[in-house]
Amino acid sequence: MTRISKYLKEVPYNFKLAFPVILGMLGHTFVAFADNIMVGQLGPTELAAVSLGNSFLFIAMSLGIGLSTAITPLIAEADGNGKILGVRKVLRHGLWICTVVGVVLTIIIITASPLMNKMGQPKEVLVFAIPFLWIVAISLIPMMIFQALKQLCDGLSRTRIPMYASLIGNLINVLFNYLLIFGKFGFPEMGVIGAGLGTLISRIVMVILLVIFLRLDSFYDPYLNALNLRWVSVTFSKRILALGLPSSLQVFFEVTLFTSAIWLSGILGTLDQAANQIALNLSSMTYMVGMGLSVAAMIRVGNQLGRRDYLKLKEVAQSIFFLTLLLQISFALFFLIFRNDLPHLYLDSSDIENGIDNAYVLGLASVLLLWSALFQISDGIQVVIIGALRGMQDVRVAAVITFVSYWLVGFPISYYLGLKTDFGAEGIWMGLLAGLTVSSILLYVRFNYLVTHKINVNVTT
Repeated sequence: MTRISKYLKEVPYNFKLAFPVILGMLGHTFVAFADNIMVGQLGPTELAAVSLGNSFLFIAMSLGIGLSTAITPLIAEADGNGKILGVRKVLRHGLWICTVVGVVLTIIIITASPLMNKMGQPKEVLVFAIPFLWIVAISLIPMMIFQALKQLCDGLSRTRIPMYASLIGNLINVLFNYLLIFGKFGFPEMGVIGAGLGTLISRIVMVILLVIFLRLDSFYDPYLNALNLRWVSVTFSKRILALGLPSSLQVFFEVTLFTSAIWLSGILGTLDQAANQIALNLSSMTYMVGMGLSVAAMIRVGNQLGRRDYLKLKEVAQSIFFLTLLLQISFALFFLIFRNDLPHLYLDSSDIENGIDNAYVLGLASVLLLWSALFQISDGIQVVIIGALRGMQDVRVAAVITFVSYWLVGFPISYYLGLKTDFGAEGIWMGLLAGLTVSSILLYVRFNYLVTHKINVNVTT
């Protein structure tokens, strides 16, 4: 059997694992997509405000979600060894850690929000961005509790239930956004604040739904019925944190690179920031496909690690890399073909009052989507390899690689080309492309070295 034939053989199971995760994550992105479309109807300033507020929130989310990903490989390893008590132990500690982290991140974001006033951002944008940020910051608490329970499902290779909770919660988000942004059916017209409240309400509902769904599924009874949340081991908590903190930094370094693109474009002006937000929002949808496949890689690699079958580990990981490559090429072609049409979903080109501004934003967003098409492959590949490395519980070197790639390569290029040359917003995206490309290459070298070493050691012993 050829190597490609082996990869194709793994596709159905890989996609079965990844598809619910992809749908759930796309649901989150669709909410941001819907937020931007609805807020965009209010004008470019409001759209830029949501972009700036979410940029702060995404930094906190990256730390929290990255930390929670430590739960999945530990549960996958315990499940691979058939240890129910081990799964329960990981879940108990994971819930505690995620809840505390959610509270701490909320306090930090609210406390640090005045820093926006010192970042050179347009004042008319800050008027809307800061109160919006205060509201969505509170939603980090239910989001982190949801993440802990979601990682349980992912680690047990049962990814559908979180998908259902996410999709329903996201529909509720869209509904409340519509009611509260525009003041429909007797609800107050709250504009940007309404978008923040919609996010908060939906994340609370998502946690409630996920708990209900888990309790209705008898499969989870062995893990939940005897779950004692009153006792926590400091030693085991340190093990989760030792795996979770570097994972958190991996996500943090990437998210802050893209957040820096928002801040840098804000220095260029409100219209550049709005165009940047459109391109980033569209790019994030395809990124979520890579994130779903990353979870599949983390689960399958974690299972094989528990079984010590390193040849199979390499085979399933590379099959997911191959599937990701094919999908990301198709996304790149999609952006190339429809780059002039997609931005029109966000702004009304027939709006007479904002006609000139909207035309500028639409034109620039179309150009930025060209750069987005170019980094689709490296962006998808690097996030999937990170998932495989997490499954192998190797995260420290990956954290260093992402820091070097994004902040010693990507950001300096974005800063110089974006603010010091005539490239402007395009220069910012050139830096993003450079950082993602370097990251994907170095991460693959790291994965290949690790798995080859494990195979060779296993053969000699």
